[in-house]
Amino acid sequence: MPSFISEKKLSHSSHFFLILGIIFVAFNLRPAITSVGPLIPIIRESTGMSNSMAGSLTTIPLLSFAIFSLLAPKLGLRFGNHLSIFFALIILGTGILMRSTGVIAAIFIGTALAGVGIAICNVLLPGVVKFSFPKKVGLMTSIYTVCMGSFASIGSGVSIPLSETLGLGWEKALGVWAVLTVLALIAWTPQIRGKKEAKKPVKENKTSFSQSIWSSTLAWNVTLFMGMQSFLFYCLITWIPDVLQELGMSLSAAGWMLFLLQLVGIPFSFAAPILADKLSNQKPIVTAICTLYFLGFTGLLFIPNIVVITISVLFLGVAQGGAISLALTLLSLRAANARHASLLSGMAQSFGYLLAAVGPVFMGFLYDTFHTWQPFLIVLSVVAVFILWFGLKAAEDRYVLPE
Repeated sequence: MPSFISEKKLSHSSHFFLILGIIFVAFNLRPAITSVGPLIPIIRESTGMSNSMAGSLTTIPLLSFAIFSLLAPKLGLRFGNHLSIFFALIILGTGILMRSTGVIAAIFIGTALAGVGIAICNVLLPGVVKFSFPKKVGLMTSIYTVCMGSFASIGSGVSIPLSETLGLGWEKALGVWAVLTVLALIAWTPQIRGKKEAKKPVKENKTSFSQSIWSSTLAWNVTLFMGMQSFLFYCLITWIPDVLQELGMSLSAAGWMLFLLQLVGIPFSFAAPILADKLSNQKPIVTAICTLYFLGFTGLLFIPNIVVITISVLFLGVAQGGAISLALTLLSLRAANARHASLLSGMAQSFGYLLAAVGPVFMGFLYDTFHTWQPFLIVLSVVAVFILWFGLKAAEDRYVLPE
């Protein structure tokens, strides 16, 4: 009996430290990106960069995501998910510190490295959740999605105060996030000690898995659902202030609307995975999300007064919060095991972030062509239709690969 109690306590302790590690890793998955946007005008003025060079600081991480999301599952197979995440955090911290030197070449290299580190963690975390918490996928996805979303908002919100109010300058305002990475490394260290399953994954036919995941129709539906919602999200956070200014809102008010858009989605990013895990399929959630998208875009297109604009932004924020967390949950729910979850995650996030990188640039081109943001809203309404179409198919209760 004492031995049983000791093993039970050890199990509880192990799960506690793993949950703590997942939370701290999630804290690091967005601030290195969202902290840059508000500082771009200051960085441009300080370094003498062109507008296009400065703008690429927000695109480079997404391209890193697209490329290294495909490589991350191979790293997980070779070294184990836990050890790969540990070294990804080191890469992320190195990128943040390089970027904070203020040297132009180091800024771009550091930004790319930060994207590489985040990409690996993004892809492998669903596999860790699937392996360690197979009966609590929804709850664990909710926890790390909310942590990720909260610090995404904090990252964009405190950049200017850190740089200007506290007088740290843009370099230290970007570099401060390395502290969070160090804390994550400390929290994750127990996961790379004494864990055979983390270091020596079971041998499987890697080639056939990689080939078959790309030939799975369900995997493509999950991937396109992830990709379309990522496209829509990054288009919104990049251009919605400009859209709202065209509708008569002041620059300051439009900036607060962007903050509200991200903030209001956080509770729903927590609720969606838990609900998804309880349902036999997730079609009702997909339908609800896309209904809110349609209502939000309809309001902005046809009834541009302050009350309707605010309600529309709230609808879009709720929809986006639910969409990203549901997409991440599907990476685990549609996989029979942790290995398949990592492969599906790599496929979906690679394609998804490639679309995300293209989206804001394409929308800027549309504005330059038509000199109005109406086409932007129309295109995103069409994208919402694709999200509904692929989401309903991705929500079917089956696996992308046989167990």
